[in-house]
Amino acid sequence: QVQLVESGGGLVQPGGSLTLSCAASGSIFAINAMGWYRQAPGKERELVATITRGPTTNYAESVKGRFTISRDNANNTVWYLQMNGLKFEDTAVYYCNAATLVSTPQPGGTRITGFDAWGQGILVTVSS
Repeated sequence: QVQLVESGGGLVQPGGSLTLSCAASGSIFAINAMGWYRQAPGKERELVATITRGPTTNYAESVKGRFTISRDNANNTVWYLQMNGLKFEDTAVYYCNAATLVSTPQPGGTRITGFDAWGQGILVTVSS
């Protein structure tokens, strides 16, 4: 129904920067919120940042002041995570997430339902 594809990960030195991108496609009626999560080795997946249609942003305490989530205003199915001042502990697989409404054609009309979409994940490694 909805596919998310992340890009922009890789290897960076401590103090460096990376920008992750996420592109959504599929039978999208609307995207109510977009976000980034991460999962480090041996740890549970955690919230990094979210942005709503408002837009209202929310960040994990560990990334406040260093990471910025934003949407592409020209293409409302693309969003970004600008990561500055990267630390060793930011090493993780990063996943983009979207709280979407999807449209499904049905006899006599269209059905709109909620769908929580996830990307496949992209590795960010902070290492010297």
